[in-house]
Amino acid sequence: MSSRPHVLDDLQWRGLIAHATDLDALRAEMDAGPVRFYVGFDPTAPSLHMGNLLQIVTARRLQDAGNVPYALVGGATGMIGDPREVGERSLNSLDVVRSWVERVRAQIEPFLSFEGANAATMVNNYDWTASLSTIDFLRDIGKHFPVNRMLARDVVRTRLEAGISYTEFSYVLLQSMDYLNLHRDHGVRLQFGGSDQWGNLTGGVELVRRVEGARVHAFATPLITRADGTKYGKTEGGAVWLDPDMLSPYAFYQFWLNVEDQKVGELLRAFTFLDRAEIEELEAVSAEKPFLRTGQKALAEHMTALVHGAAETGHVQAAAAALFGGGTLRELDERTLAGALHEAGVTTLPTGQPMPTMVDLLVATGLSKSRGDARRTVDEGGAYLNNERVSDPAHVPAPADLLAGRWLVLRRGKKSLAGVEVAG
Repeated sequence: MSSRPHVLDDLQWRGLIAHATDLDALRAEMDAGPVRFYVGFDPTAPSLHMGNLLQIVTARRLQDAGNVPYALVGGATGMIGDPREVGERSLNSLDVVRSWVERVRAQIEPFLSFEGANAATMVNNYDWTASLSTIDFLRDIGKHFPVNRMLARDVVRTRLEAGISYTEFSYVLLQSMDYLNLHRDHGVRLQFGGSDQWGNLTGGVELVRRVEGARVHAFATPLITRADGTKYGKTEGGAVWLDPDMLSPYAFYQFWLNVEDQKVGELLRAFTFLDRAEIEELEAVSAEKPFLRTGQKALAEHMTALVHGAAETGHVQAAAAALFGGGTLRELDERTLAGALHEAGVTTLPTGQPMPTMVDLLVATGLSKSRGDARRTVDEGGAYLNNERVSDPAHVPAPADLLAGRWLVLRRGKKSLAGVEVAG
């Protein structure tokens, strides 16, 4: 007999169910056989981000438990966007949304299995929305949505005074229609999403009940926040994107490596596929010796491997070590080196001009406040060029020092790092 916990028990232990319609009824259906479920992703940007990743890994957990996933990419809803608490969204053109649909599909596909008895299916709500007439939409869908209930939604109440367009106001109808169509055509009986989508999720449940007389299910994952309650998913450069061209794998790795001690256990449970015993052991070690950052290192390694692959994770770890003297810089992959230095901060020097001295470079990169401060750093043995200590303040890097023909790595002491790029 399997000792594997029921998927709903596992989701609850991982803190992944913030709201649910009726977990006992859902459990009974799962015990009777595989449940078809869906989760949606609106292409309102050219890449998915950390918040979307939580939904993807939750879908994979449900599929691994034998249930059947439908991953919906919102070619229709993505042209509108779910209303935000502050300000109207900018509407993107059909061509832009179509291109983003393909990018988002490509990001989702590696996480789910599209073969076997419980193979995943990818769907696009533009397929059943584009040909729907306004009259049919209002008669068949709109009549089931009391305006007073729509006005009671938190985001709508927040926006009423400043103004909300009918387009954004109607978004819940479109998302609810997705559930109705997937229930009718594919037998889908469960939808989940983020807790900020709870009104849309229950709207879909209610629409299926009103139109089909069927009882279906929904649950919402919690909003992942920092220890102070502010939203995760932001770095100094913007969202934690999954696309390596929008956020380098090195920066992605560093994001997870630098999460607060108070949050590491929560994030290990929510995002990784480590089992309960492994996570609890990491939590125990982290609590006993937080300065080792054991939990953060495991989190960063597992998440980077999950999103970018084992090989890229190895490159990132090699770069992180080499930048601080623990490896050979010249052996690093150029793309990884560039991503790492951009994360640290890069000063660009035009080609064709004399190379500055070490003192000038320390000032130019901000590692030293002044030339006098820079000279003292060199004299005290705290200045490094490509991990080699520089003892002469007037030292000028040679062309042979340029890594990959254009990079220099400057370091002050053990932890202060900056990059220099010689570019045309």
